[in-house]
Amino acid sequence: MRWPRQLMSLLFVLTLLAGPPIVLLSLIGAPLQDWPTAAQAREWVQNPLTEQTLTAALTIAAWLVWLLLASTVTLRVLTRLSATLWWLRRMPLPTPLQVTAGGIAGAAVFGVSSHAIAAPPSPPTQPVAAGILDDADNLTPSDGDVLADAGISVAGGWLPRDVAEQVSTAATLVWLRRRRSYQPRPPGPPSREDTDLAPLPPTVAAVQAALADSTPPPSEPGAASAGSSPLDRSTVGGAFPGAGVGLTGLGAQDAARGLLVTSLLAGRHHPAVSVVVTRSVLAGLLGPTAETLGLRLPGLAVIDNLGQAAEFFSGNHPSRGLGGRDPAQRDMHEGTGPSGPTLIADAASATDNAETLASLAITSAAVAVLGRWPAGQTWQIDPSGHTHYQDGSGSAGPRMCVLTQVTATDLLTVIAHPDPAPPEAGTSGPSRNPALAGRSPQWEATAQDHPVRSGNDKRRLQLRVLGEPTLLLDGHPVEIRRTAALQVLVFLAAHPNGADTRQLTDAIWPGLPRRSLTGRLYTTLSDLRATIRSTAGVTIIEHSDDRYRLDPTGVTVDLWHFHHAVSDATTAVATDATTWKAVIDAYPGDLAARRTWPWLDPIREATRRHVIDAHAALASASPDARQALAWLQAGIRIDPYNADLHTRAVSALITLGDHDAADHLRKDYARRLAAAGILPTDTALTTATLRDQPAIPTR
Repeated sequence: MRWPRQLMSLLFVLTLLAGPPIVLLSLIGAPLQDWPTAAQAREWVQNPLTEQTLTAALTIAAWLVWLLLASTVTLRVLTRLSATLWWLRRMPLPTPLQVTAGGIAGAAVFGVSSHAIAAPPSPPTQPVAAGILDDADNLTPSDGDVLADAGISVAGGWLPRDVAEQVSTAATLVWLRRRRSYQPRPPGPPSREDTDLAPLPPTVAAVQAALADSTPPPSEPGAASAGSSPLDRSTVGGAFPGAGVGLTGLGAQDAARGLLVTSLLAGRHHPAVSVVVTRSVLAGLLGPTAETLGLRLPGLAVIDNLGQAAEFFSGNHPSRGLGGRDPAQRDMHEGTGPSGPTLIADAASATDNAETLASLAITSAAVAVLGRWPAGQTWQIDPSGHTHYQDGSGSAGPRMCVLTQVTATDLLTVIAHPDPAPPEAGTSGPSRNPALAGRSPQWEATAQDHPVRSGNDKRRLQLRVLGEPTLLLDGHPVEIRRTAALQVLVFLAAHPNGADTRQLTDAIWPGLPRRSLTGRLYTTLSDLRATIRSTAGVTIIEHSDDRYRLDPTGVTVDLWHFHHAVSDATTAVATDATTWKAVIDAYPGDLAARRTWPWLDPIREATRRHVIDAHAALASASPDARQALAWLQAGIRIDPYNADLHTRAVSALITLGDHDAADHLRKDYARRLAAAGILPTDTALTTATLRDQPAIPTR
């Protein structure tokens, strides 16, 4: 308990303050009885070291020490009192609405029967991955406890919960578009390094991991987030001023980046412009990547100066900087009005164009100014995104999304159009991708180091990661209590050459400080080893030179068998249908199906592409059109989003004379893409591509 220590400290201070004066006054008396006379002064000069003068000097020194102590204590007390009074002055009082709500709640509480039984609170949920779910008064990202689901803290910023969900959805669409665009290629090495298999930025992975296995929260009115329209007034706590707002404080730049990202995320399903920004402001927000990234962002309009703003919103401005949209999609008037685009300006330009901005804020756009704006309301924003009104009241406003330059660039990557240099279709070998160096499993080494055993394999443990990940002992599943432990098993299965501590922690807990995760990893591995040892009596995880790997002599892994089949099919002197059928037979399902671990996507897609290649190769080699169609339809069941497989299947149906089935397949594919969230314009282009493909000849 703290109060006994505080009481003892108070008594000790009082003793120091009162004790010396009492002792000095009782033994010696007052420090100065009277001022010394001239005769006493001459006597002291002639003989200074007498008993009387030494006693007086010591007495004066003792009083001076006491005065120093007393002044120090007094200064500390005055400082604490000043801070307390300042806090009392700043303490927000409840509004009449809050008082009314509190009274109603109190009446409801006291009206409940005393026999009612309160349900116990739910246990706190530990985060399964990186990024921190927190409340509006969130701590730093290094805090691992989940306090509430109002927002997510990542390294370099804070995002409202619904914005984080939009980021995760956009990341999913990135991989769906990559799946749609992939064109099956001739047999090649089992180790793939396709340029479009590059993992998404670390910030995106941290957001996805934080959302995994979490329960959607109730909406929080105090969180600034993006809605379904480009930007309505509710995107900043339902209190976006009608005459615009100025952003000041240490978090102003980060809040402007958050406004840019949330507006573009909200408007990515609309053909209208979502954000209008001057070139200089965009360069200040995004840094060196502003020019190249800005051209790839859909819904972003870049103007040279605010003098062009009125011209832009009137529809007379040239259509530049619109993220590569077609002119038919550049409707300047869509999305205007109270729910119009976001206009971000700097303070100097806002001062020179105050009347224009005030008019636009009312009629056409949500205006935000980087600096104090005399014509409108100004918010002071701290680095965590909390806002305070600068109208003299100092009251708290909504919390805004805040992002650093690197974090904002990472998040914008998932909604930007791809680089204009896609991988070359139909190449015979893999494209070198530096971003994947050291990330892709080296399956050729696996095929040499871990030879496949015959059907009488005596190893009792089997690890299945294709489909639902499961560890089997003599055919019976072994319970893995920790989700992170299951991730470790799948990660090591996908990296047969092993992984070090850094690779494991970065994959399983992306975005969190590594120094706080080493102990968590050791605990996870210790629990996993203990579970396997107590169940099977063996240890299948080896640890040497800070690298962990699965022991191939103690466990069989279906993914290793699959890649052995791929290696056999691609390295055989004469590849026939049997080898490709072996690849298909060894693939029961997607890698760790239904799991949303961010590190899985590149490896899962690379594995799926081997199977698509096998189906396409069998269809191309089949002399019968119906058999070729059957292989293509089987490939579509493996990946129902791949455009090339649908193109070939439509051509096969047309060749067989079944035009109704071909048209039905085209429409189903367009509906599937639309349901997944791919824009109708993209679907229309894909449908046109399917319709224009020539039919494959009958052999």
